[in-house]
Amino acid sequence: MLQQMADEFYPMLTPQEKQVSVNVPDGLTLWGDADKLARVFNNILKNAIAYSYENSVIDICAKQQDKNIVITFTNQGNPIQREKLETIFEKFFRLDTSRSSNTGGAGLGLAIAKEIANAHGGNIFVQSNTEKTVFTVVLPTFTFSLCTSN
Repeated sequence: MLQQMADEFYPMLTPQEKQVSVNVPDGLTLWGDADKLARVFNNILKNAIAYSYENSVIDICAKQQDKNIVITFTNQGNPIQREKLETIFEKFFRLDTSRSSNTGGAGLGLAIAKEIANAHGGNIFVQSNTEKTVFTVVLPTFTFSLCTSN
């Protein structure tokens, strides 16, 4: 899913010579609502593309860690100010207030992503410094057992 999503963003990446690198181990499986999880990843990737430098690479990595799947989206761009890291997932928050809702969205993408992650028993975090911004999505690995009765 992550590779397909990266491929679908190719037209947005090309004008500024940006690239997406996806690193996911074979066989890594996440159980959940595929449409809603795709929306989480789409919203984060869209922001990474919008706020990354020209000629840069956005790295998407996924791995199993204990009983969770951890997916990171890393980009190089202007750092998010420390005080804004606390509010970035609030509804209608827009990092770049100079962008209109026609060009920058309504400020709902990350709030929706966080709600969906929370509904799956997970969470989203962000870290940012002068070198990179990393959005981390942590989702539990669910195991299902099917029982049949006679």
